[in-house]
Amino acid sequence: MENRTIYSAIRFNRLALIVGVFSLTMAVNVSAQPTVRPCVEDAEKLCKGIQAGQGRLAQCLKEHSNQLSPACKANIAEAKEKIQDFTQACKDDMTKHCNGIKPGGGKILQCLKQHEAELTPQCKEKMAQPKGKL
Repeated sequence: MENRTIYSAIRFNRLALIVGVFSLTMAVNVSAQPTVRPCVEDAEKLCKGIQAGQGRLAQCLKEHSNQLSPACKANIAEAKEKIQDFTQACKDDMTKHCNGIKPGGGKILQCLKQHEAELTPQCKEKMAQPKGKL
């Protein structure tokens, strides 16, 4: 039974990581409006040639974390806090409804959306927040 608990904890942490990467990618997504997205200039300068998608920009910015502007660092810190809030609010729902789903490509979030009517109120609230605002 103890091994099952450890396995569940590892699986949950993996799910949380997938949700986190997705959310962080949304938080640092490059757009044409630098004032709206504090990491745009950093991404353009530090991650030239990196194609957006699948967490590539987030990974690039992470690799250059010591070179990021204060505004971008603050934006990422805020995104991480929101990711933790989302994960905490939805952890039981992820375990209950999406336990057999292999993480990657937004599959966990898609699973949660498919079970939206069955989600806890806390998770529903986080799911209703606009993309990039998790």
